[in-house]
Amino acid sequence: MAGQVGASTQASELARLLRESDSAVVLTGAGISVPSGIPDFRSPGTGIWENVDPFEVATIEAFHRDTRRFWEFYRPRFETLSEKRPNAAHEAVAELERRDLIEAVVTQNIDRLHHGAGSERVIEVHGSIATSSCTTCGSSWLLEQVEALFGDDGVAECTGCMGKVKPDVVLFGEMLPEAAMTEARELAMAADLMLCVGSSLEVYPVAGLPELTLSAGGRLAILTQGPTPYDGEADIRIHGDVVEELTALLSALG
Repeated sequence: MAGQVGASTQASELARLLRESDSAVVLTGAGISVPSGIPDFRSPGTGIWENVDPFEVATIEAFHRDTRRFWEFYRPRFETLSEKRPNAAHEAVAELERRDLIEAVVTQNIDRLHHGAGSERVIEVHGSIATSSCTTCGSSWLLEQVEALFGDDGVAECTGCMGKVKPDVVLFGEMLPEAAMTEARELAMAADLMLCVGSSLEVYPVAGLPELTLSAGGRLAILTQGPTPYDGEADIRIHGDVVEELTALLSALG
């Protein structure tokens, strides 16, 4: 079922699907942020987990077991992420929203780049680096305020109760934000078109969202370089560069 049209035709076909849609939603993963200089998680040679075991640094158990080791990994990464800027793919998605061609962006990314590009309705199902919170009293700090919370032991501590401070991102072993997932599921079920960009569609429960759209009679369009479990069910399957393809989409839309 996946589209087999040529690269020059795919942007026009995707533009047609968007024009025909009454309620489209975009689902994004790490691949949309790679052109901004942020590596994805599993690509051979470049992925974040290529040289680091995620179960040593990215689980809620690891955070509590060895908070210093946790921050040794995340502190420099968060400093780097704070300097990254949206790329043309993020900007294209924001433009689709401005043109009322999509309802919202559901993203697995924690990097805030959709907001930076101007997208207004962004559902961050894995949380965001924008804030960090005390795991004891719930006090919260903006990203730029967190650096001041670190002591000589390399652990960020609450200025009030001295509890451990954790970034407001979802770690392995944690539940996804209930409100965000509820909104994402509602959007997926109501969508007559879901455009998946830069996601392997393998990490659940987010990977189940395309199935909600398909089950409700909606269509699926996939733009990502690696294979996904939904390739055979997509009306159009694009394997190209996210920046080039989304820029071509805007041109096709006119």
